[in-house]
Formats: sequence, C-alpha cells, structure tokens
Amino acid sequence: MALQADEQVKQIGDAVSILTVVGTLAELLPAIAAILTIVWTAIRIWETDTVQCMFRRNKGNKDADGSE
Repeated sequence: MALQADEQVKQIGDAVSILTVVGTLAELLPAIAAILTIVWTAIRIWETDTVQCMFRRNKGNKDADGSE
C-alpha cells in the first residue's frame, strides 16, 4: 500500500511539473500564482482564532467540540 501511495505522489509531482512548464511557456503562471496566493491568504485568515471567534459568536458560542 505504501508503494502505491509513493507512486501516486510521483505522478502528482510529474503532473505539477508538466503544468508548470506549460504555464511558464504560455506566460500564465504569474496570473495563476496570484490567484492561488489570494485563495491561500483567504484560507489562512479564515482559520485565525479572531475570525473563528467572530463566527462562533454568531452560532450560539459553541466550542470546538460542539458544546455550548
């Protein structure tokens, strides 16, 4: 099973490598990188304690385990 996982990781790496080459040649990579950066930053902000606390307050002050 571990060998299958390793092979899958290699295939994903190969696909990313090919997409990187194509993106670079087509000059699309900067735009894609900018979009991914915005998405990643939004996810990181969403995961902060401050934002989670703000949204938790609106849902009845539930704790992480679901208790009030």
